[in-house]
Amino acid sequence: MSLSATERSVPEPLRLSLSHRERLERLLETSRELSKIQPLESLLAKIAEACGHLLDSDSVGIRIREEDDLVLAGAYGDAREAMPTPRLKVGESLSGAVAATGEPLMVSDAVRDPRMTPAHREAYRRGGYKAFLGVPLILGPQVLGVLSIRTRREQGFSLEDLALAMAFAAQAAIALENSRLYQQTQRAYEELSQTQEQLTQARKMEAVGRLAGGIAHDFNNLLTVLIGRSQLLLRRLGAEDPVRADIELMEHTADRAADLTRQLLAFSRKQVLQPSVLDLNVVVANLAEMLRRLIGEDIALVTALDPALSHVKADPGQIEQIVMNLAANARDAMSKGGRLTLETANAELDAAYARRHVEVRPGPYVMLAVSDTGLGMSPETLTHIFEPFFTTKGPGQGTGLGLATVYGIVKQSDGHIWVYSEPGRGTTFKIYLPRVEEAVDPSVARWRLPEPARGHETILLVEDELAVRDLARDVLRAYGYTVLEAQDGREALLISERYFGPIHLMLTDVVMPEMSGRELASQLAPLRPTMPVIYMSGYTDAAVVHHGVLDPGTTFLQKPFTPDALARKLRQVLDPLLTLK
Repeated sequence: MSLSATERSVPEPLRLSLSHRERLERLLETSRELSKIQPLESLLAKIAEACGHLLDSDSVGIRIREEDDLVLAGAYGDAREAMPTPRLKVGESLSGAVAATGEPLMVSDAVRDPRMTPAHREAYRRGGYKAFLGVPLILGPQVLGVLSIRTRREQGFSLEDLALAMAFAAQAAIALENSRLYQQTQRAYEELSQTQEQLTQARKMEAVGRLAGGIAHDFNNLLTVLIGRSQLLLRRLGAEDPVRADIELMEHTADRAADLTRQLLAFSRKQVLQPSVLDLNVVVANLAEMLRRLIGEDIALVTALDPALSHVKADPGQIEQIVMNLAANARDAMSKGGRLTLETANAELDAAYARRHVEVRPGPYVMLAVSDTGLGMSPETLTHIFEPFFTTKGPGQGTGLGLATVYGIVKQSDGHIWVYSEPGRGTTFKIYLPRVEEAVDPSVARWRLPEPARGHETILLVEDELAVRDLARDVLRAYGYTVLEAQDGREALLISERYFGPIHLMLTDVVMPEMSGRELASQLAPLRPTMPVIYMSGYTDAAVVHHGVLDPGTTFLQKPFTPDALARKLRQVLDPLLTLK
């Protein structure tokens, strides 16, 4: 560096002291700059550049320690050429030696140093570098990384350079740690904000679910009467009766309404599930042919099934409904054709994932993913897709209950559903169900419903809804049963005490004023210990159903039911008792 005439007139010792003071001032200014909170990536680049200016070096690299490795994370000048290996082991080459000992290292003839790796030695020769100065970035007992500084000057580095570099490294280490803490705090804040949004959404969904469940319960009582009376009336009409078509239309409409209420129950997590241990690979394989008919010839069906897949415990019919609903949605998003992919895999959801997703418990899961190459969805749409009656389809083209049903089934099965989508880039739904170690239930295979049979037994009918009670009574009598009617639990107890003949079965509603069906059954058990019970309800109740899963030994009849369904359920319970006598 050339000196001006004024500088040459200053005595040498004074010139040195001025240079030293300027370097200290620059160090102080640099420290103030590094103390500003900033992203780690830009901070690393600034540290390398500031060190180069401070020590008048053309090449400075900063390596950050990652366990047993030193990773080149920031560079100034031609450091990346002079440091040809982006990753070094601690103890390897000159920078590795600094990291291993935690002590600074100054080498005047780096090319001849035996610790230098061949690749670094060649890079030094090619760049014309003479000396090396390495200083550790230390915070407490921990070595965070290494500053690797090179110079082409023949005299190399001085002790003053070393002292300055050590002071700079101390400031840089503090700045690095502050940046890391800031980024950790920022990530924690973002996770908290995301969790709060999810919690708000979960509470909203829960509130809507309670409302939907209540509506479904009331509608199911009405639909039980409407469907039952329609079918009883049709049995009395001739095939050519002019009113038959109108009644059949009423019955068909009521069936559609019943299907909607079943979907509402699924969303509100109040339906009865009958879980079995399943292999999801088998479920997907069995659905393949049906899915191909559903999605059409212009959409390719691709499966990627993990051969080592673990088992889950879920209702097989409900899992099939999940896949069919998601496939139908995917088909509608691929009007010009595309690809539908079904994938299964074992997954481990850790504590970090659970922190970011409300209601997720860490642990082993089985994943079922359904992906399409369709239109995709905007972030705004994604916030509403699981809400009942929300749909992006035109009027009359969808009920908006398909994904709400999927959401409810997954949640009721103790699972978790996650969706990713971008406009024009397709959609992926990932469903995580808890993994179980039990063997697959061999009884999962579907069985054909028997024809309803007549009976002769005495039935105690307990139902607080008059119209439902009248319907059930008429159906039971039509099938040959003797019926004892009670409008609530207290009346049922009185009838049981005063009736001296056998009561072969009690058919009772679940939710009734003053006394539930389960409480009634408990009080009748000592008086009639062999009397079986069938519970019926428009939605499930904790007295009968715990977390939506039928208690072992409990028989349940979901409203709305048809006369044939009621007759079948009775014979399903009573016929095994006849074989025991």
